[in-house]
Amino acid sequence: MAIVVSVVVFVVPFVFILLVALMDAQQASELRFALPEEFRLWQNLVEVVQARDYILVIAFINSTVLTVTSVTLLVVLGAMVAFVLQRRATRWNGLINFLVLSGLIMPPAVVPTIWVLQRLGLFATMPGLILVEVAFGLSFTILLFRAFISGIPRELDEAAVLDGAGPLRLFFQVVLPLLRPVLVTVVLVQSVNVFNDFQTPLYFLPGDAGATVQLTLFNFQSQDLTSYNLLFMDILLITVPPLVMYLFFNRQIVAGMTSGAVKG
Repeated sequence: MAIVVSVVVFVVPFVFILLVALMDAQQASELRFALPEEFRLWQNLVEVVQARDYILVIAFINSTVLTVTSVTLLVVLGAMVAFVLQRRATRWNGLINFLVLSGLIMPPAVVPTIWVLQRLGLFATMPGLILVEVAFGLSFTILLFRAFISGIPRELDEAAVLDGAGPLRLFFQVVLPLLRPVLVTVVLVQSVNVFNDFQTPLYFLPGDAGATVQLTLFNFQSQDLTSYNLLFMDILLITVPPLVMYLFFNRQIVAGMTSGAVKG
């Protein structure tokens, strides 16, 4: 039953996207689940890539920079915070835990965040968008790392300290290598989240120069006309990278989630 539901929910829509992406403009406008009368894979692909002075290429570069930088910061900051929260009990731990959980529960406040970025001179800039992506994903990252760190024996920390390791050396040379299973999970999940994010770049990085791949969907839609064959080809190109990542690293994602759950 679960397999049937998965096929209906995931496979059928993907096949529909693929078929429409191969059609000509007239047949695609009908939005029917049917085989293309004329296969236009290459023509549609070239037209999508060349649209608006190759904005899709620029968008892929922007999305790659955004994803790599944001996920790197999320991994380093999330692991550090999780390690400190798990290993050091202070009177501030309760407040910090509350703030971490609030990051999962409270919805993003778009207008106040824009105001803060404007005051800092970071609105409509890539560094500002990176900071927003990191802020939105940090709570989930901290919780994953903390659940895994709770299963690492404290004796390892004590042995490293006795050998003369300082705080940074203890973290980067002893603790961080042990986090590899959950680290792979965090990298993959957050990479897909940031790469597929539509709302955040739309609000915090307006303009063609900072367009990400999700915003290129507007290229083929208008109030009067929508080129569904080009739109669905664009969707297909955007969907393929995260899909490939999930297909190749599915076991690592599940292993990281399971390890954290069991050890937590």
